[in-house]
Amino acid sequence: MDNKKIIEQVKKLREELGLSIMDIKAAVVEANGDETKAKDILRKKGLQKAEKKAERETHEGRVFVYRHATEKMGAMVELLCETDFVAKGDDFQSLGKNLVLHIAAMDPKDKKELLKQEFVKDPSVTIDVMVKGVVAKLGENIQVGKFVRYQV
Repeated sequence: MDNKKIIEQVKKLREELGLSIMDIKAAVVEANGDETKAKDILRKKGLQKAEKKAERETHEGRVFVYRHATEKMGAMVELLCETDFVAKGDDFQSLGKNLVLHIAAMDPKDKKELLKQEFVKDPSVTIDVMVKGVVAKLGENIQVGKFVRYQV
């Protein structure tokens, strides 16, 4: 596989996934240029990284709120991370908004049930995998804290 092709694939995957260039390059080379295999390799490595960070303490974060247009239903979720810097970032904010929307739509009874559910916007991924993907991308432990859903 030539360097030009590797560089093109790395650029494409970097834009799509936002992961480190070195991790992407290693996955592309390992997959012999097969983009699907490279993504699978990156996903598995990301989940491994997320597992290693799971024990780190989370003292920062944000509370995300969703209120349905009818104003008869709403949800709140506490999303925790290690630093305020990450809590202010776009990826963390996007994750929080998606989680609270999912909670409003799917009404999980507890955290264990929530993490096992397929994401309402993309059933190919569970909430647990979605959170771990952001952990791998940002390099910090992220935990779903308390959540609640109200309906009149």
